[in-house]
Amino acid sequence: MPALVSPADIDETPLKGEMPRDLAVRLARGKAEAARTACGAQAEGAFILAADTVVACGRRILPKAETEAQARDCLKILSGRRHHVYGGICLITPSGAALTRLCDTAVKFKTLSAEEQAVYIASGEWHGKAGGYAIQGLAASFIPFIQGSYSNVVGLSVYDTVQLLVGNGFFR
Repeated sequence: MPALVSPADIDETPLKGEMPRDLAVRLARGKAEAARTACGAQAEGAFILAADTVVACGRRILPKAETEAQARDCLKILSGRRHHVYGGICLITPSGAALTRLCDTAVKFKTLSAEEQAVYIASGEWHGKAGGYAIQGLAASFIPFIQGSYSNVVGLSVYDTVQLLVGNGFFR
């Protein structure tokens, strides 16, 4: 159980030419470092864990949808296509080492009708979600295929996180 939760507000703008998988890892590390700085002395000797999720079709990085227009654009791009959900994870150990992992999950969307898109937009589930959807909600009905970690698509690969923590002595 975390002793402290500290939101890490960093600039999530991709760098020019940055690949989606590199962005996910960079953002996770940036959030871990920002949390360490924000916690100050409380972070000394502690494990700090941070993560970020990036949804991409090819090299195209989809936004964390904040408006209906963004969500609608995401659904149009995802409709009938396979895409990748990249989960970057960063663990800063008590010794100060910053260790990163990348989880890559392939997800296929069925071709969405205009009505299906409208119903999903009206649900509001897309708000603030990478790629404009939440697999743990109504969008699950759009997904005939997933290869990789379901929990990564939800927002954090449980398997990869636990392996990173166990491998670095968190549960001792």
